[in-house]
Amino acid sequence: MSGPGPAGGASAGDADAPLVAAAASGLVAAGEPLLVMLSGGPDSVCLLDVALTLGAEVAALHVDHGLRADSAADADHCRALCDQLGVELAVEAVDLSGGGNLHARARDARYALAERHAAADFATGHTASDQAETVLYRLASSPGRRALLGMAPRRGRLVRPLLAATAADTRAHCAARGLRWRDDPANSDPRFARARVRAMLLPALRAVDGRAERAIAETAAQLRDEQRVLDETAAAALDRLGGGPAVEAAALAALGPALARLVL
Repeated sequence: MSGPGPAGGASAGDADAPLVAAAASGLVAAGEPLLVMLSGGPDSVCLLDVALTLGAEVAALHVDHGLRADSAADADHCRALCDQLGVELAVEAVDLSGGGNLHARARDARYALAERHAAADFATGHTASDQAETVLYRLASSPGRRALLGMAPRRGRLVRPLLAATAADTRAHCAARGLRWRDDPANSDPRFARARVRAMLLPALRAVDGRAERAIAETAAQLRDEQRVLDETAAAALDRLGGGPAVEAAALAALGPALARLVL
């Protein structure tokens, strides 16, 4: 389950793109503390190396979800990598027994631990590929404009410095730097909707245009900027209507359907 390391799987990516993306994001600053969420996969391994290259005061956190028999090997890999790079690593295990959406519970558990461990911001290795998957999945399952906004580069103390680089880029970076990674089989498990998007939709879109992932991610970024303007417009319209929780139907209808939807 180890990634191909220096020899494999990276020819389609740009090894320099993750460093350029992180520097341009403004989310990784020299001399500033940053906790990297380190799964051991290529995206988080790349992020760890990029953050060090940019001079951040890096620490790492690996969360063992206990969902696979060999999950302890992921933690061992992260320990070896952090020893190699001179990074302090914390390893935490979580119990995900119970009902509900497994991925959501795992994510919430990771972020709760990150909030406890981080001295300041904490970073994930989400890429433009993840952003494209998120937008496509939400577009299919959650109608409405907000489904197209994707993941924000910053949400509170959570930052995503690699949203302008693709998964192919992070693998290319790791290969060029001689950094090995471990692949999570859940990422290609067709039982999970996100994995089906990754396996079927994204390859079809790349066949149409090789920049498909970046184009979707860039569109999401533009729409997030526009959403701020729309939110301000809706707030101003609500103020004109009195600003209360109850608004007269006739006054709301007078705004027109598009602005009325935004106000609601």
